Amino acid sequence: MTITSSIKPRHSFFDRDKSWLLFNRRVLDEAAKSTVPLMERLKFLSIFSSNLDEFYRVRMPSLLALDRIRTKGTESLKTHPAVLETVNDMILSQQEQFGKILSSDIIPALARHKITLLFNQPLPDFVENYAIDYFLNEVAGLIHVVELTNHLDFFPENNKLYFLVNVRSLTQKERHFIINIPSDRLPRFSSIPGDDGPVIVFLDDIIRANLSNIFGDHEEISAYSFKVTRDAELDLQDEFEGNLAAKIEREISRRDFGLATRFLYQSCIPQKAFELLQERLGLKKATNVGGGVYHNLKDLSSLPINDSVFFYERWPSIKYPIERHDRLLFDHIRRKEILLHPPFHAYDTVLRFFNESAIDTSVSRIYVTLYRIASDSRIASALITAAHNGKKVTVFVELKARFDEANNIKWARMMKHAGVKIIFSIPDLKVHAKIALVKRKKDNKSEYFGLFATGNFNESTAKYYTDHVLMTADIGILKEAEQLFQFLRKRKKPGSSDLIKFKHLLVAQFNLQERFLQMIDREIAFAKKGLPASIIIKMNNLEDRVLISKLYEASAAGVKISMIVRSICCLIPGVKGMSENITVIRIIDRYLEHGRIFVFNNNGDHELYLGSADWMNRNIYRRIEVCFPIYDRGMKEELLAVLNYQLRDTVQAVRIDRNGENIPISPEAGNIQSQKSISELLASGEVNSSHLILQRSIQSSMPKKY
Repeated sequence: MTITSSIKPRHSFFDRDKSWLLFNRRVLDEAAKSTVPLMERLKFLSIFSSNLDEFYRVRMPSLLALDRIRTKGTESLKTHPAVLETVNDMILSQQEQFGKILSSDIIPALARHKITLLFNQPLPDFVENYAIDYFLNEVAGLIHVVELTNHLDFFPENNKLYFLVNVRSLTQKERHFIINIPSDRLPRFSSIPGDDGPVIVFLDDIIRANLSNIFGDHEEISAYSFKVTRDAELDLQDEFEGNLAAKIEREISRRDFGLATRFLYQSCIPQKAFELLQERLGLKKATNVGGGVYHNLKDLSSLPINDSVFFYERWPSIKYPIERHDRLLFDHIRRKEILLHPPFHAYDTVLRFFNESAIDTSVSRIYVTLYRIASDSRIASALITAAHNGKKVTVFVELKARFDEANNIKWARMMKHAGVKIIFSIPDLKVHAKIALVKRKKDNKSEYFGLFATGNFNESTAKYYTDHVLMTADIGILKEAEQLFQFLRKRKKPGSSDLIKFKHLLVAQFNLQERFLQMIDREIAFAKKGLPASIIIKMNNLEDRVLISKLYEASAAGVKISMIVRSICCLIPGVKGMSENITVIRIIDRYLEHGRIFVFNNNGDHELYLGSADWMNRNIYRRIEVCFPIYDRGMKEELLAVLNYQLRDTVQAVRIDRNGENIPISPEAGNIQSQKSISELLASGEVNSSHLILQRSIQSSMPKKY
């Protein structure tokens, strides 16, 4: 089949950074809901704040550089849209909404529950007494005082909290000092029992109350908070020689001292002091953002409140049933594939896969890719045990997983010391696939077992990321996985002489984009013949213009396309003549939607894939990704039932309109909260009880006109 993948001039696309900020606003909208428990609302504020920090670290450097190039009149960028001003306006508006939600809504709601969060308020006498004792006993030894002089040797670290302190006395001129707020060493909040309930105070205010204990008695002491956000991009060269781990460690050590992209300061700081701070700390090229009294409000999720009434009601974690006569998990997988949906399903079955592999005397080899390793990883510990037990264990550790590099290096060294064969990163190419392969010897014959996932092998994130995990003994799929591991051992980028002919797996750098284009073309062909043609896609981010253009082409041909895109979406839906047959929804709920699902109608014989790959430029062109097929009809029905609930969600889903805005969905058929419905469906054990599930899923996926 001929593949056409041209980007037509009439095709339009959303800007990725604006789209991402609209996603973050959707997170903020969840914090604004009075129906969400108070601590969960604070968690959404925390997520919003953390996301914004990452935006300034990862995306803002590119926007600043692009803006500087534009102002120089570079010919190739004269027609490029100027997004920096729009982005700054969007962020300012969202920060104002953040402050309003916190100060005018959540803090008064806490007060109604007799919990006082002191927010830019004077400390009551009994709190001030506590603050003095706590400061002198716990905090003082962690305070660093640096005078702001002409010969300043000080560099504010990324996203660390500081005060600029102005000290004025009768006998001396005004002096300026920087002191740190050691929230990286101490809790950000303290809870003090009061007559009417607990009073919660910021560490910042405890330090403010003790400035005279640092600087002595002066006529005037004033303090203004600030922080600096720095560029997080690693400067990795495309090299094949040398110790990559050591190079990355050096880059990590420099990263917190990179280019300043944001200077966030208390907006009431005097202009003279602001300019002095900006000059002495080399912050003139950073984006200046005036803010409130407190920064790093991602710490709100650690507020010392434990009453269950302030949290979501817990949903039961479903234990996957293993038959008693199956002595080992492998015995069950040999008879019947396993499909898990954490966190609705307990992660124990995944841990059992690795634990049994470590002790089973029939297991000879284990291969695993690890992208983000849990800080106290039971999976990595099981791999170490397997090596101690004489198994040949090969682990591909991605050293370039942003913000997890140091932890991954730590575990890689521990595993290597135990005898695990460690394959480090391929320079300039990330391995984002989530696959594991186990080889056993049974009756002098080799047998294979595999684990394929849409999310990391990480038991910590598995508690709140919705993902899908397949355990299979399908020899065709597993032989291809073995071929991929053999290729990864070479630690080089794929070339024309290295391309593996994958029949079952879709692997980025080999056949992934090509196969997706082929399957979309197939739906186009069916639509042109007047046959049913539809596509359902769920992913986290959508950016690649080649694949988006192919979806536009399919829409124009009459293919019905339903999409669930959590965050970045560069596809513009609902445009007549371009995308009128495409709908896009976004779901934000208690769990982070993370699974990727791809469904192609194929004239009623549905072809369905799960995998690690979003349709971002980085996933398609700069990573090794794996999408894997679901062949079992019952599992297809199960996944379509999951998608059915998500496509019909009227509570936590919003529709993305042609302007990229989040549009609430009217509950024409009643209120449906997909995550709750999926939890109940899986807990009932009746997900495959009727083939009507499949029919309902297909019918409900048909998009409505805008």
